[in-house]
Amino acid sequence: MADLEANRRVWTSDYDWSGEGDEWSRWWGGTDAMWFGALLPRIHRFVPTGTILEIAPGYGRWAQYLKDVCERLVLVDMAPNCIDHCSRRFADAGNIEYHVNDGMSLEMVPDRSVDFAFSFDSLVHASPAVVSGYVEQLARKLTRDGAAFVHHSNLGSYRPLVALTHRWPPRSRPALVKLGLLVDLAAWRDEQMSARLFAAQCERAGLACVTQERITWHTGHYLMDTLSVFTPKGSRWDAPRVAHRNGGFRREARRMASSYSAQRS
Repeated sequence: MADLEANRRVWTSDYDWSGEGDEWSRWWGGTDAMWFGALLPRIHRFVPTGTILEIAPGYGRWAQYLKDVCERLVLVDMAPNCIDHCSRRFADAGNIEYHVNDGMSLEMVPDRSVDFAFSFDSLVHASPAVVSGYVEQLARKLTRDGAAFVHHSNLGSYRPLVALTHRWPPRSRPALVKLGLLVDLAAWRDEQMSARLFAAQCERAGLACVTQERITWHTGHYLMDTLSVFTPKGSRWDAPRVAHRNGGFRREARRMASSYSAQRS
């Protein structure tokens, strides 16, 4: 997995943002379908709310919905081009703040001011050190009854398979990934991060990791991602951790894509 500076270079200058990030939603039938079919059902109990913090919003793929379910939306991204684009895209929205950070810091966000923190399809590329840094800071930024929904890598759960995939000739990998014999490295997930490690990071920060849903992505058969929800201990959301293995996330996407396409035709 690339380090912080490589991530900054990719999302600041190397990546073609002409699709505004919507290209990553096509397998769900589009960004609307992915929001209403995959994300809103998983976070609906936390919104509407007062202040939402989105970490790494990119070109505003999810901010376009989040701004309408909060009084105040705070966008923090290490790529200045992303923040510049969001500020232009949402110029008519009077409830959004924009901040460029160093890829790790949330110092611009007041302590105990965030009711809900959100990051999807971004921190899957982040190393354990970066993820842990955000978790530790969110322990201070969340209100007493605040909560956070974070999408991160679980590829660290498959280290032997990752090592085998690295040894395999790249040109023949896609066919074996499709058969479930290798793991998909092209999705650029961090290779050390895992659901278990994330839960331990929350515990060290004094947070309760209440749900973890390990999911497949649009390629491959392995639970390479995790959707984790955490909250301050003693909050209204605090509960024993529940872990789910969702090997059907790709099937959810196919159903939604088919249904959404039919409704639009």
